Amino acid sequence: MDSGFAVARNQLLHVEILIDEHEPRRGILDLLSGLRPHWKAQDIQMKIFTEGITNQLIGCYVGSLQDPGCVLVRLYGRMTELYVNRDREVEMFQVFHAHGCGPEIYCSFQNGICYEFVRGTVLDDELLRQPSIYRLIAAEMGRIHSIQPKCGLSAEPLLWTKMSHFLTLMQSSSFPAEQRCTKRRAALREVPSFETLSVEMESLKRHLSQVDSPTVLCHNDLLTKNIIYNHKEGMAKFIDYEYADYNYQAFDIGNHFNEFAGVNDVNYSLYPSWELQRDWLTAYLESYKHSTGREVTVTEAEVTQLYVQVCKFSLASNFFWGLWAILQSRFSSIDFDFQRYAVARLNYYFEKKEEYFGLTMS
Repeated sequence: MDSGFAVARNQLLHVEILIDEHEPRRGILDLLSGLRPHWKAQDIQMKIFTEGITNQLIGCYVGSLQDPGCVLVRLYGRMTELYVNRDREVEMFQVFHAHGCGPEIYCSFQNGICYEFVRGTVLDDELLRQPSIYRLIAAEMGRIHSIQPKCGLSAEPLLWTKMSHFLTLMQSSSFPAEQRCTKRRAALREVPSFETLSVEMESLKRHLSQVDSPTVLCHNDLLTKNIIYNHKEGMAKFIDYEYADYNYQAFDIGNHFNEFAGVNDVNYSLYPSWELQRDWLTAYLESYKHSTGREVTVTEAEVTQLYVQVCKFSLASNFFWGLWAILQSRFSSIDFDFQRYAVARLNYYFEKKEEYFGLTMS
């Protein structure tokens, strides 16, 4: 194999290639010459998936994308290493795959990773609301949440560490100079000040630390485009583990419910109804209990308890992605209105805070 290929200590192949995000084909062909040596360069087709708002995703195949052996190449977005732990992401890929919950990762390279294409359909917002499909999603999340950490390793929730890191980055004066223009500063006045957000995070932490939600292995970013539905096999699989890590059970679910509102045009009238949530949470608890070897019967009281926890942690999800979007509006080169997204997420947080903080089991 090419001398540019090296196996890291965790046995993941690493390739010393930097792929040009503006003209990626040549670099990808270099990568595939080692991974798929039997593919002829002239036969390789590439499809750019434009759904991502952080990275560039390119499907590579000979014949059809749905044939076995297809490869996905993900090019990391500009400056994303500031708030995504890439080593942890690779580790999570391997954990999900080892438990039959995710694709195989083939290699990493200087500015991205390469992994198995998961066959099926990327979900859209309509499919997300179909009972036969959302029950599959709930069951898959239940299975993932049952994956135990390696023996002897503690599982600390990622939430507060990550949020604190976001706030530190926001406070940093090392933002690119060209992004400190008057127009950008004026736009950022629509979001709360750093001081307000810091105080708010402490208030959120105080309140949620009294909510008894277990720490489990979470995806933490389950928007529609990270869910692949395979109709033939009757299954839903989750992709992209940039934020996957141990976290609060109710955060992962509340975060997913927030994603019903969409990304490009956030509309919280699409947030799932109590009836949909109850059905979703029942399917989830059945799967979670089954996967952790417990009695599968689910009571109304258990569903209500989880519902209350999910409502409260959905606040944390809105706050988390609001901070993230403020950072993206300063760093990202991707053509997306992160500013408007930040305002939408934070506005809903403040709108729902008193109502959700006041929820009890009674």
